[in-house]
Amino acid sequence: MLLLKEDIVKAVTFKTSRSGGKGGQNVNKVSSKVELILNIDDAGLFTEEERALLKDRLAHRLDQEGNLHIVSQEDRSQLMNKERTIIKLTALLKSALHIQKKRKPTKTPKSVIRKRLADKQSVSAKKEFRKRPALD
Repeated sequence: MLLLKEDIVKAVTFKTSRSGGKGGQNVNKVSSKVELILNIDDAGLFTEEERALLKDRLAHRLDQEGNLHIVSQEDRSQLMNKERTIIKLTALLKSALHIQKKRKPTKTPKSVIRKRLADKQSVSAKKEFRKRPALD
């Protein structure tokens, strides 16, 4: 599924607050910490199967209401933190919605087995020639 930034911004809500960390006096004045909140049920971005998959795979990150919270406070800029939360959300959703391919078990080809045995024999013969000759 292709998630566009415009669709994500429409489906989520942002909360801002004062951030800790670097920034000096700026930290005390500006609300640069951004919390992105996505309600998986209310977002019209997903099909029923995708919603069930997201709820299952992201269960440890959801609160009681089924909201997904993503926080960013790395930058001094509120806009940059907002961008970071959107990037984090898209990465999280992509990894949660990714379905792994079924592995097809294969046999080792007979030619590979024959080559390995031939290599073993040649190494064995090489080591045999290194020995001292027997005095019979």
